[in-house]
Amino acid sequence: MAGFCVGITGGVASGKSEVTRRFEALGIAVADADLAARAAVAAGSAGLAEIVSAFGAQVLDRDGGLDRAAMRQRVFGDDHARKRLEAIVHPRVREMLQRQCRLAPGPYAVAAIPLLTEGGGREAYPWLQRILVVDVPVAVQQARVMRRDRIDAELAQRMIAAQATREARLAIADDVIVNDGPLDDLQTQVAALDRRYRALAADA
Repeated sequence: MAGFCVGITGGVASGKSEVTRRFEALGIAVADADLAARAAVAAGSAGLAEIVSAFGAQVLDRDGGLDRAAMRQRVFGDDHARKRLEAIVHPRVREMLQRQCRLAPGPYAVAAIPLLTEGGGREAYPWLQRILVVDVPVAVQQARVMRRDRIDAELAQRMIAAQATREARLAIADDVIVNDGPLDDLQTQVAALDRRYRALAADA
């Protein structure tokens, strides 16, 4: 069991997935918040039943699963509805991630949490020993989003603005990977942090 847990977060197109893949390649178990969120509202789950109770059966698809497009439409622009949905999903995601990290083999575990800052930061995840932020300048982030999603600058800016600011993420960081250069630089930073986390876990 891993008694030392590291949370990884970052803005859209910052390179979080690439960073977590490189930790995995070093033998580190990764718990993924996106996968946990899907499991939390899977067909037949208590989470989905609570969502239906809160929002009605119109958020279900033909197979009895969550109609994600309908759910997005329901909460888009409605802060009260969005917070109600988050109050159902986020606690379940946090519980799943904590359990997966605690049960993971290896010297430490990683929890990939894209919305860590937005979801309450360190106060919401007191079981994280370190928070690693994958950081890029906003201009680089915007260019990557436009290229990746084939969208225009205005939509890319709105996507970035919908998340926590770069400054808010950095304010909760124990460690930072600056991912605005070549992939070789990324590997060097991940390897250095892996050595550091192994040492910290051994001392914990």
